[in-house]
Amino acid sequence: MFKLFTTRASERNVPLRLLCVSLFSLSFFLAVAIPAFPQDREDEIVANLAGGRVIVHVAKDVIIFAAIDQPVEPNSIPPRVAGVDSTHIAVLFGASEWRVPADPKPIRLDRSIQRVGAHERREDYGLENAEPDLELIGTTFLEKLRPLIGQLHHKVDFSPNDPIFEMVIIGYAPGDYGPEVWVAEYHMEQEEVATRGEEYWQTRLLRPHFTQLYPPEKHAPRLLVESRYPAGLKGPTLEEMIKSNDPRIASLTKEARFEKVLENLRAGSAQKAAAADSVEFMRAAVPLLAGNSSYVIGTLGEQGGLNWVVPPTEPVEKAQEDKNRPPEAPTLRRPIKP
Repeated sequence: MFKLFTTRASERNVPLRLLCVSLFSLSFFLAVAIPAFPQDREDEIVANLAGGRVIVHVAKDVIIFAAIDQPVEPNSIPPRVAGVDSTHIAVLFGASEWRVPADPKPIRLDRSIQRVGAHERREDYGLENAEPDLELIGTTFLEKLRPLIGQLHHKVDFSPNDPIFEMVIIGYAPGDYGPEVWVAEYHMEQEEVATRGEEYWQTRLLRPHFTQLYPPEKHAPRLLVESRYPAGLKGPTLEEMIKSNDPRIASLTKEARFEKVLENLRAGSAQKAAAADSVEFMRAAVPLLAGNSSYVIGTLGEQGGLNWVVPPTEPVEKAQEDKNRPPEAPTLRRPIKP
């Protein structure tokens, strides 16, 4: 059964997150279930939500990222990594897998990704800024998620400000812009329609909302980037652990190769940290945060593409690149900062 409850927003004002909880979780969480009409129960669509955190270290000549699974219910799905084009990957959270009880095969949003080309504008999606390049990625997932959301015909008690699906986009912008990290949040809204004595709701998925996490504003320090779903996940960020001289991180200073990396991170110059040492630092630090939870670690090079340090148990599919996209196509990105 698809169930939702809200949590507090994080200190960086990321909108409230949604969690999916199972019947086993009802003794721990306040959940509101979507009622199912008896005649619809066999075909009721169910969303499986992924929770966890993403940590991104933009070092010299490489981006290192880690995704840690923090389940929101027993046997829930982990955050999954999808290749969205030749220079970007996305870590998927929230309702990234759907099931119809009559079909044993789940519908996964990380499968069969095809990037929407600049020539394939969809007016009904209402994308702003004349199809910015990042919204092309957003549209691909919008197209996959919208028909699934449209099958929800029961009232869901949630705020329209809460994202039902979220992805962290990591990679390199075209030209000389360099590394970037974005969060794309997807929200839905419901409207009750007239029926013959039965409650019936139309559910509509809205276009994604983008928030840029990296690069920071001009003269701002270059730090580790972390994003969580839901925002209320407990525990310090890796950045906070480093600044507070957490004993777990302090233990890593015994290795001389990590001293310079930590020096760069504390000074707000993460982009100057040596690539090889930064990779090994993340390999050593992430397990301290993950504990018994599963995690993946990977690197992205502007020319070398995705390489796994700690790979997922499943292969990551690559997206088909849009070869027709003109280099002058508009963009959401902030201007390059000197």
